[in-house]
Amino acid sequence: MVLSPEELERYARHIVLADLGGAGQQALKAAKVLVIGAGGLGSPVIQYLAAAGIGTIGVVDDDVVSLSNLQRQTIHTTDSCGISKVESASTFVSGLNPQVELVGYNTRLDTSNGEDLISAYDIVVDGSDNFDTRYLVADLCDKHEKTLVTAAVGQFDASITTLKPHKVGPDGKAYPRYRDIFPNKPDDDLLPTCAEAGILGALTGIIGSMQAMEVIKEITSVGEGLAGRILMFDSRSARWQEFSYARPE
Repeated sequence: MVLSPEELERYARHIVLADLGGAGQQALKAAKVLVIGAGGLGSPVIQYLAAAGIGTIGVVDDDVVSLSNLQRQTIHTTDSCGISKVESASTFVSGLNPQVELVGYNTRLDTSNGEDLISAYDIVVDGSDNFDTRYLVADLCDKHEKTLVTAAVGQFDASITTLKPHKVGPDGKAYPRYRDIFPNKPDDDLLPTCAEAGILGALTGIIGSMQAMEVIKEITSVGEGLAGRILMFDSRSARWQEFSYARPE
């Protein structure tokens, strides 16, 4: 996929990276990434994927922007309050990088539309805030052989991992599935909602940016991804922990 003179200038700092280069930037331009949720995690994901030159970004969200979102959902503005998050995200992306196509789905991903949505994209990013959606997205990505970068945030803590159980790791074994690390879906009412418990806004920026980074790495084959590893972050102590997990024998 040829880069225009404007794109060569826009992505110059990517292209000079020896590990990424023009070929990597062309891969980003050709990629189609589906982002589940345009909220706290989805905002930095959308921002950095658009800035990186992902050719097509799909965004699934059925919510509207409210004033209480703006402490962490940074692609939305005060003037966006009351309009759909996908419309607000589209406005943001067109202003940041008009060469990126944003396809908005003003709906909630569920069993009625998940198959069609996920199968149409190369890679999926889950920024949802409930267990039902997380497990559904993971199961559908497994079924349709799509790489999934998934994360979750609490009040001051977060986790992130990459799932690609349709591929084989360096050890010759298939990478693990979401249910290999989280076998059973807990009840949603076991954890307080964001509105009930609160959340540190900058935390979603850190983890969402990492999700975007992992997507870029997967598309360009740069570095080592997080498949088979989960990172846990405690923002209060600024400490990271890494745990490995595998598919059961």
